[in-house]
Amino acid sequence: MENFLFDEFQNVSAKQWKQKIQFDLKGADYNNTLLTNTREGIKVKPFYHHDTYKQLSVPINKDDFEICQSIYVNEEKTANLLAKDALIRGAKAIKFIVKKDFNFKILIQKLFATPNEKIKIYFEFHFIDESFILQLLDFVQKNNIYLNLDIIGNLAKNGNWFSDSKKDYNTLATFLKSTNSNTGILAVNASIYQNAGANIVQQIAYTISHANEYLNFIYGLYKKNELQHKQFELLVKNMQFNFSIGGNYFFEIAKIRAFRVLWKLLINAYDLDFSANIFAEPSSRNKSIYDYNVNMLRTTTECMSAILGGVNTISNLAYDNIFHKKNEFGERIARNQLIILKEESKLKNSDFVNGTYYIEELTTEIAEKSLHIFKEIEKSGGFLKQLFEGTIQRKIHENAQKEQEEFDNGTDVLIGVNKYPNKEDQIKDTLELYPFLRTNKRETLIKPIIAIRLAEKMEKIRMKAE
Repeated sequence: MENFLFDEFQNVSAKQWKQKIQFDLKGADYNNTLLTNTREGIKVKPFYHHDTYKQLSVPINKDDFEICQSIYVNEEKTANLLAKDALIRGAKAIKFIVKKDFNFKILIQKLFATPNEKIKIYFEFHFIDESFILQLLDFVQKNNIYLNLDIIGNLAKNGNWFSDSKKDYNTLATFLKSTNSNTGILAVNASIYQNAGANIVQQIAYTISHANEYLNFIYGLYKKNELQHKQFELLVKNMQFNFSIGGNYFFEIAKIRAFRVLWKLLINAYDLDFSANIFAEPSSRNKSIYDYNVNMLRTTTECMSAILGGVNTISNLAYDNIFHKKNEFGERIARNQLIILKEESKLKNSDFVNGTYYIEELTTEIAEKSLHIFKEIEKSGGFLKQLFEGTIQRKIHENAQKEQEEFDNGTDVLIGVNKYPNKEDQIKDTLELYPFLRTNKRETLIKPIIAIRLAEKMEKIRMKAE
């Protein structure tokens, strides 16, 4: 086409649009009527325009995202068979969730011999055993393995170190010295903050500050000649960030992009230049046990946010994972949601959002606000210091309370729970797992950051009435 359709129309400036809107409001206040204030302190405007929007240079993940299947390891042979089946059915990566030592020769037997030659295996360890993990590292050194070790994340989530501070760091240092180009040792579990109720700006600030504790540690090992420079680079390059994606669609896209900007900015201070390796899954915070099929809609849009934000790997949550044990039907549906998004909807990476005024401006605002909080944390002594003082926990709790109040009064909507509930819905007799927060009184070094779903209080009331 020689003449583009819109060339026939005169350009309209942002100022002209705003004047037209104010005229149509017939005296109503523009700011009070059309601006939305979020918990992040961001004002969402009624329109975004090329004249006014701000854009950052976002490090883009140009590769297609990988579909991951998460598997709990109770028995090695069964977990191995489930992994092989998932790979045949469309997964490109496997995450094993393990709570005790296991026979790794049986668990990963022939997984790398499948047609998926570039398969990656992720672990989520709920324990640290130095001898065992060193044997595992030696066994898998030629394969793409991510151990996801996060001693600070364990402290934040559970309130205690695995053993104690000195021993945990000494053990971690031993693993770091065993690194190679195929193995990722370190991880930052950003999901802790989202699932406990932190807003998006807090999530990024705490994740960056959390990661900086590790950067300071491994840089210290390098300066003491306990690590070679190549090892230092590999440890940072292969560090993994585990994010949970919530239901605020555009904000979650911008969250991942803003994080990539700040991570690049941070590691540039160490004379490094790598893109962040981001693993994502839907949040548990907004999921429900009533009208539970709506969870499929929630996880679909959350996976879309992750894709368009530019994550590397996604593991979807089954619609019934809150109250049912893992089952073939739920896992297949969850995996197929990702396959449909990738292969039928052609949503494979973040190309679609580059240059979009709204998302670009959100990215900039979120990055700026997150960077401000990060700097404040560093000035006050760092992330660990604020954890032990309880500052991080208090800030998250304050935001979580605001979000809970908005949910309770109906401002924050979950369909089927606090909006259009099906009063005939019965759930009590179908529970296989306890879906509510369990309280376990024990002595901890710090107050743990505890995940809790928004719908729990309302669901308990409904369940009593069944």
